[in-house]
Formats: sequence, C-alpha cells, structure tokens
Amino acid sequence: MVPFAGWSLPLHYGQGHLQSHLHTRRHCSLFDVSHMLQTLVYGRDRIRFMESLVVGDIAELKPGQGTLTLLTNDKGGITDDLIVTNTSEDHLYVVSNAACADKDLAILRDRAAQLQATGSDVHLEVSDNALLALQGSPSMARVLQAGLSDDLAKLSFMNSISTTVFGVPGCRVTRCGYTGEDGVEISVPAARAVELAEQLLGVPDVWLAGLAARDSLRLEAGLCLYGNDIDETVTPAEAGLMWTLGKRRRVAMDFPGAAVIMAQVKEKPRRRPVAMALTGAGRAPFTSLYPHIPGTVTSGCPSPCLGKNIAMGYVEAAHSRAGTELTVEVRKKQHPAVITKMPFVPTQYYMAK
Repeated sequence: MVPFAGWSLPLHYGQGHLQSHLHTRRHCSLFDVSHMLQTLVYGRDRIRFMESLVVGDIAELKPGQGTLTLLTNDKGGITDDLIVTNTSEDHLYVVSNAACADKDLAILRDRAAQLQATGSDVHLEVSDNALLALQGSPSMARVLQAGLSDDLAKLSFMNSISTTVFGVPGCRVTRCGYTGEDGVEISVPAARAVELAEQLLGVPDVWLAGLAARDSLRLEAGLCLYGNDIDETVTPAEAGLMWTLGKRRRVAMDFPGAAVIMAQVKEKPRRRPVAMALTGAGRAPFTSLYPHIPGTVTSGCPSPCLGKNIAMGYVEAAHSRAGTELTVEVRKKQHPAVITKMPFVPTQYYMAK
C-alpha cells in the first residue's frame, strides 16, 4: 500500500506487478479507482457552465455519450483532464483526477456561484459512490454481461448507462478506462461496492490489480498522466491534445486560455510530445537529460508486453520525428534511445457496430 493524493492505494497484490499487468492484457483485472472525484452537475444551464471551464464541445454530446476534455487556466495551461458525460438523466457526470480533486472542486464551485449570482440555473453534487474499473479486452465483456440485463454489445467506447450490475441497482457503467483495453468504470453506491467487487472477483478470469499495473498499462497505451506528462505549465497544443477541442469551440474561443492556445496552434509549438524506446539497459526515469537534443522524460518504465524500457516526454519540434536517435541519462549513466510511434501497444477500445 502507498499514499496517493490523501488516499492509501494498493501498489500491487500477491501476484506482483508483472503478472498483474500481463493478466489484464490477456484476461481482465479489477481496479479500485474510488479515489477519483465524481461530480454531478444539474440545472438547465449545466452545459454552458461546463463549457465556460473546459475546451470540449459538451453541447454536441448525445445522451449517454462522454468525452475526454481539459480544464484550462487563463494562460492556456492544463489544470486537469476530465471525462464529462452527458447522461440520459438530468445531469452531467464529471470524473476528475484524485490529485486535482481539491482544486477542481474549488474551480467548479466558484464558477457555479458566479453564474448563480447572475440568475443561471446550475448546481453541483459531489458523489460519494465508489468507482470500480474492470479492464481487459478478452474477458471483460463476457464477465460483466453475465450480471447485466442491458446488452453490453450496444455500449460503445466513451458511452455510459445507468443500470443494475449483479443485483446492485443505481450503478453507472461507462465504457472507458486507463489501460488501453476494452473496459468499464462502474460508479456504484459505496455501501454495496465490496459486494459488487466480490461478485466480480468470483470469476476466475478476474484478478485484483493495483497502481503499478495501472501506470504501466496506461504508458504502453500512450495515455498522459496528469502531474507527469501534462500540468499547468503545458498547453493542449504542446501536449498534442488539440483533438480535444471541438471545431465550434475553436471558432468561438470562449474557454479559458483560448487566445494563448490558438496562437500556439497558428505558430506551431516549439516542443512536442514523443514516445521513446530505450535501446540499451536501464529503467527510464521520470526526468532526464538529452546531451544532444534538449528535452525531458516525463514518464518511463519497463514494458512488460514489449520487454524493453519505454518512456514519454517532450523534445524540440525539429527533433520529434519517429526514428530520431537520442541519448538519455539513467542513474547518471547514458543510454541510447529512439523516438517511436504512439501507442506502444495497440489499444483495444470497443466500438459498437
């Protein structure tokens, strides 16, 4: 167990990190991600409220559809990355990173109060639900379908339904996750979370997995980690996340930091995010030096699936082409690396036919 953002989280279970990681890719694993902040946004002005804070086109989301979006500041920096879902009920469902929970909630509450003062109809509710993530392309759908009355085959990636899961009513099942595999996150009433977890773990294919596997799985999938790969000093343009900006929002430029971000798009960012594979020995550190090409390593670990060390980071745009050779410093020793394509391991997100 390790401390994380005020929580005590499992780093790994008895099988160990390597076997847990591989089991998720080959079968499926259950992650307890209840440390994530879950917020419900109500009121007829809830979409206008959310779009005043994030870069995404929330108004275009269909009922039950969600999107990854970015909470930005006035300088264009990324305050957090969020998943916002337009539920089929009467609210938006927002999931934020645990490490950003306090500042995110303060921003949301402050903006809600501003709009309320001008007569807008918006109010927030912090959910006390637990959050369980069942992840793994080969087995997840089969395991979960056994406990659902709804047809999981109709639920596409980044879509959500409110349903009963293995006899537990009032659950929100969202087809998403942080592993690159087909998976779901299940928001479940806290009083019945252990019951649901035990039901899922009763299937031999399902193992418990911890923070170490979650991190190595997300790095293989090329997914950013807030606080490492993105933060308030990095803009969406620099982070390669301009795909999160809807066309309407780019034209309207009505989100925090819009002028800075769109100017960077026009001028081209000076640095770019890259994926790197170490061709020598050694574990990639979280920060490193390039003696010949300026840049930083932001995340790195040995890849259980590829059998080599991988990393993400930033380099000058002129040196960001795949195949560019680098030298990284690992524990005061230099090792060769090469820029490669992202993701390291192909993702298995499910798109309903």
